[in-house]
Parts: sequence; C-alpha cells; structure tokens
Amino acid sequence: QVQLVESGGGLVQAGGSLRLSCAASGSIFSINTMGWHRQAPGNQRDLVASISSGGSTNYADSVRGRFTISRDNAKNTVYLQMNSLKAEDTAVYYCYADVITTYRGRWWGQGTQVTVSS
Repeated sequence: QVQLVESGGGLVQAGGSLRLSCAASGSIFSINTMGWHRQAPGNQRDLVASISSGGSTNYADSVRGRFTISRDNAKNTVYLQMNSLKAEDTAVYYCYADVITTYRGRWWGQGTQVTVSS
C-alpha cells in the first residue's frame, strides 16, 4: 500500500507565497512522475505542475513563472513553491505520484486547501 501525505496549505493574502509538500510512503519500488492538480468549487480538477523522476517539469499556463515544482527522490517528496498568489489560485490542491510497487498505479493525496484573499 502507498500513502501520500500533503502539508503546507492555508490562508494567504494576494501577492503572498506558500509552499506545499507531499511525501509518499509505503511499499514503493520507484516513482516516476509526481505532480499537483487543483480543484476549485464547481470546477474540474486540473493539472498545475508535474515533474519526472529525471527532473523535467511541466506547468499550466496560468501558473508558469509564479509556481515552481521540485522533488527530493531520496525522500519520495514533491514540493510546490507558489509565489505571487492570486485569488484565482484558491482551490484544493492534490498531489499525485505514479508509483511502481507490485504493479504500476497513480496514487493521490488527500488534498490541502489553499485560500488566497484579495
């Protein structure tokens, strides 16, 4: 079994910063891509950023230049540094990991709320 535990969400004023963390644990052989999605009320869950095991990154247009994704492979942890936050960044943020255990699968965190006040 695999668990993803997120931390770092909260309330911040527009223009501020937050850093999200997501640590994977359990019966993990290796992890390929890790990343973050977000879902605002009434909206679908959309990709925010992803990072491969080799460090290649991908960002949604709406966050490119403001958010930075990184990972620590030794700790099975992915981070999302969010700067210059806007009210429209308000959402529940979910991390994911494409994990190889006895099979390949995508595992999700429980979600962490990010609220940006304008």
